[in-house]
Amino acid sequence: MSEQLGSLSRTHTCGALRASDVGADVVLLGWAHKVRDLGALIFLDVRDRAGLTQVVVRDDEALLEQAKRVRGEFVVAVLGTVQLRSPDTVNAKLATGEIEVHAREVRVLNEAKTPPFPINEETAVSEEVRLKYRYLDLRRPRLQNAIGLRHRITMALRRYFDDEGFWEVETPILTKSTPEGARDFLVPSRVHPGEFYALPQSPQIFKQILMISGVDRYVQIARCFRDEDLRADRQLEFTQVDLEMAFATPDLVYTIVEGALAAAFREIGVEIPRPFRRMPYAEAMARYGTDKPDLRFGLEIQDVGPLFAASPFGIFREAVEHGGTVRGFVIPGAAGFSRKQVDDLVEQARQAGAAGLVWARHTAEGVQASAKAIGEDGIRQVLEATGTGQTDLLVLASGAAEATSKVLGQLRLAVAKKQNLVPEGAWELLWVTDFPLFDWNADERRWDSVNHPFTAPREEDIPFLESDPGRVLARAYDVILNGWELGGGSIRIHDRETQATVFRLLGLSDEEAKHRFGFFLEALEYGTPPHGGLALGLDRMCALLAGETSIREVMAFPKTTQAVDLMCDAPSTVDPRQLRELRLRPQA
Repeated sequence: MSEQLGSLSRTHTCGALRASDVGADVVLLGWAHKVRDLGALIFLDVRDRAGLTQVVVRDDEALLEQAKRVRGEFVVAVLGTVQLRSPDTVNAKLATGEIEVHAREVRVLNEAKTPPFPINEETAVSEEVRLKYRYLDLRRPRLQNAIGLRHRITMALRRYFDDEGFWEVETPILTKSTPEGARDFLVPSRVHPGEFYALPQSPQIFKQILMISGVDRYVQIARCFRDEDLRADRQLEFTQVDLEMAFATPDLVYTIVEGALAAAFREIGVEIPRPFRRMPYAEAMARYGTDKPDLRFGLEIQDVGPLFAASPFGIFREAVEHGGTVRGFVIPGAAGFSRKQVDDLVEQARQAGAAGLVWARHTAEGVQASAKAIGEDGIRQVLEATGTGQTDLLVLASGAAEATSKVLGQLRLAVAKKQNLVPEGAWELLWVTDFPLFDWNADERRWDSVNHPFTAPREEDIPFLESDPGRVLARAYDVILNGWELGGGSIRIHDRETQATVFRLLGLSDEEAKHRFGFFLEALEYGTPPHGGLALGLDRMCALLAGETSIREVMAFPKTTQAVDLMCDAPSTVDPRQLRELRLRPQA
């Protein structure tokens, strides 16, 4: 039977008491973490989000009987006096480990069923069970620490942006559907049957309008929604730190964002060096096979195509003759790989899209390669050119330059993980810049935006917008941390003529552009300052700083990879009356 809290009020959290509090009368409120019943002596660990305090019940028969009622996860109130533990019972692992509370009263405020998994120990639990009972999972230290860190990072960012003169402005959640690449979540209107709102994929247009409005510096901890497949770093609804500045240059954006990330890193006790490295997109693709390179380890991709222009090995020679290349990287200490280990590398490359993989190495007898047609001289030449040492293994792939780098980029990450080449506690931040403005969509025979349609072209490339769109580079930039894209942004188009030209290149007729973006195109005509910004993924940032590999571990209520909320059982059917009110018919 539960008791009432009455007039009791917490005096201390369960992580606050120290030796300096000895003799104090205290009230602790929390959950029973662990109970050890020794008959005439009961130890009761009481837990809240701040920590754990050991409570001792002894000498009082009625109080002992009351304490014997307590089970794990019961909600309790404890009144008692702080005492020092004996030297041989001090728990150095606990912040409160020097003291204990000698109880005078224990109240059971609420009982609890036995949880489906232990709360008081970190045991392996399936993700489905954890998400179904998320309210219990959130009591466990790992998630408590992650959610607490997320709070501290968010507050640090808010303080930083306030100091830098940014205003936090809320933008609409119910807005117009203006697809930005992913599918919109649509919301039917009851008042306007047959018409729909969309949940925002980002506040992009609104933050640009705020620059037209003279807000000058805007920031928002913004909820965003994208109906796309879920992965470790993606959810249907997510949070981004959205910012925009009038009269911005890329260097100004870099400075502001680097300061914001430095403020976030201080919450884990790390001071990051600034300014960050900068790398053009083309260089990132050539050297690392990705536009979000992980720089914590080597395995840098090298281009050795010229060495095979006249090679007796036909596959490599023909790749070079047809405008492609040969690229590869050196795996240190891997010359002794077994046949199975080498075959595994070849299979991984095939799974990544390669037609095959060639390897080469030094041996006690000389040199060796999986493609003997390269010839001994050719093998020696490529091993020397790539700096492959006596104990190293060189892997090579051929084909179109970017496609070959992408394959090797995936293989590079797999090798680094398997060979434990990623140093613990290392942080590598960089800016990737100079992205292409457009990407050719061969299926639909039109250009797509690489970033989004509001991204400005480099000033020197504007004359080629209509004559040669493929050569135009964007004033866009991504900030990368340990191989994760933390955020991306750009300097925006700020004149109607250029914006209309970009819409036409993307296959939008003037009429369609007016239907989708007419209000924005008109706003551009009323004195729009040059402006730019960026959006940081708060979920990704917090996951990385918490040492997690999935953003679900720093979100209170995430969805599964099948886009299901197991706790609330959503999505679900709705009452037919609701559908009738919205003029919608249920599907058979």
